Amino acid sequence: MLASRLNLLTPRLSWLRGCSTTAVGQQQQRQVPAEAVHDPLQAHALKEQCILVDENDKSIGAASKADCHRVDPKTGDVRLHRAFSVFLFNANGEMLVQKRSSHKITFPNTYTNACCSHPLHEIEQERQESNALGIRLAAQRRLNYELGIPTEELQPEDFRYLTRIHYADTGDGVWGEHEIDYILFLQKDVTLRPNSNEVSEVRYLRRDKIDEAVAKFGAPLTPWFSLILQHRLKLWWDNLHRLEQFEDLKNIQRF
Repeated sequence: MLASRLNLLTPRLSWLRGCSTTAVGQQQQRQVPAEAVHDPLQAHALKEQCILVDENDKSIGAASKADCHRVDPKTGDVRLHRAFSVFLFNANGEMLVQKRSSHKITFPNTYTNACCSHPLHEIEQERQESNALGIRLAAQRRLNYELGIPTEELQPEDFRYLTRIHYADTGDGVWGEHEIDYILFLQKDVTLRPNSNEVSEVRYLRRDKIDEAVAKFGAPLTPWFSLILQHRLKLWWDNLHRLEQFEDLKNIQRF
């Protein structure tokens, strides 16, 4: 009787051995379709096509957002792609920060600058490279989607393109970043209606309170925001009305 019961259990035990669980921050043992484990809207966004680039920011093709952010389990590499970071200031010179929602697949529940995203390969206008027009149009699109800023309040020429930053971070070991990140500054009072699927909190910070505010966040910063804050942001912020002296459109900063 016991032997027969064990024989019945054997197929189920074999099936269970084929399953895996993943604790936060650990490498996945078995790839599971993103749609099965993530918020539906965020999972759908993984199908968007990012622009692959080489280390000189030359476009070399396209790959899905999922493929561009998945850490290779053998090499630890993440595919290099084009991105942008918007730093938004109001008329008083206060900087907007957001907390990424818990639904986000990469770096959820972290504080960051106003908007960080990608120009999309499938949107022809966002592939335009002259005067970073494609990047500016992508920024306009994402600020509307994430923060609810009406598109008529922002024009591509409103963004000041400062420089590009090349950085990488392996995140939780499953999802990471490797980007040529275009830095865009914008000073304007805007209407905010945050998308709760993207953003859980927004606030404006004063320049003289930035360190105190960050220390009290109670949550980590995104890696790109942390690097920019450490290396460049305070200098740029101190010269908000003289930013032209810091424009470097030829060189890519390597962090």
